[in-house]
Amino acid sequence: MIIKKVAIDLGTTNILVYVPKKGIVINEPSVVAISKEDRKVLAVGIEAKEMIGRTPDTIIAERPLKDGVIANYRTTEAMLRYFINKAVGGIRLFRPEVMIAVPAGITSTERRAVIDAAMAAGARAAYIIKEPIVAAIGADIPIGSASGHMIIDVGGGTAEIAVISLGGIVSCGSVRIGGTKFDASIAEYIRRKYGLAIGDRSSEDVKIKVGSAMFMDKPLSIDVKGRDLISGLPRTVTVTSDDTTEALQHDLEGLIDAVKEVLHETPPELSADVMDKGIIMSGGSSQLRNLDELVAQATGVPCYVADEPLLCVAKGTGIALESLENYKRSILSTK
Repeated sequence: MIIKKVAIDLGTTNILVYVPKKGIVINEPSVVAISKEDRKVLAVGIEAKEMIGRTPDTIIAERPLKDGVIANYRTTEAMLRYFINKAVGGIRLFRPEVMIAVPAGITSTERRAVIDAAMAAGARAAYIIKEPIVAAIGADIPIGSASGHMIIDVGGGTAEIAVISLGGIVSCGSVRIGGTKFDASIAEYIRRKYGLAIGDRSSEDVKIKVGSAMFMDKPLSIDVKGRDLISGLPRTVTVTSDDTTEALQHDLEGLIDAVKEVLHETPPELSADVMDKGIIMSGGSSQLRNLDELVAQATGVPCYVADEPLLCVAKGTGIALESLENYKRSILSTK
């Protein structure tokens, strides 16, 4: 089967690749391991993530994307080339058309960088589309209808909030709050409260296993291993879900403020639609326990998490790529 089209959800923490008629073919961490001496790429994806925090001085394992945009151009290009080749297969007769989902708040310079990286990685044509639109398409929201739909896409680097009607964004907001920020806040809280230094992977583990956006009646707990800040020796502490709720207070306030701001800018007719239908949440970080309930309480609007929230953007990008004509207005730029 000759693959001519590839849709990519270029996430801060994960990259998902969707191929029409095949579905999602790749779901790997967006991490690249590079040799310091000759800047050679040693590993990409799952293999590279295993190396985070465990590399010798000669190897760097890094995330080339920060807050949903390219932080390191050359590494991003190498990573895109690797994933495009992996999706398309070893023998390439055609250069594929590539569509990439990017945050709604992206600047024209950041947009240009994504297109250039995709072209350099072997794309025949590159399209850019806003994340809230494709997240809504992937969550089965009928975005073409003449009524308002609100989506909150909480990813690894950013949270995208948008009210969509007639296939376009009416009001939107983008805050650099997401999974990686949650991880950092949890690690910082454990450092302050327990005097224990823990790594990125440990704090992500705490977030997934016991993290909660609201205090729970029956708190969950987990044992966390790390380095004691005073003695410098390994130590284990028990962290509860209440600790994570406290740790995330500031980040969640920022997210709620952004949601309220978008609702504030929404025309009254569409506000009424949103009130009727509720808010849909997508993105990997929307799976944080009780986050939908927190948004519902803070805004007074019902809130639901989409089915397979992690895959919404990738699926939506694939659907938009398959029927480019229908989504022409949503595409930001092409090359």
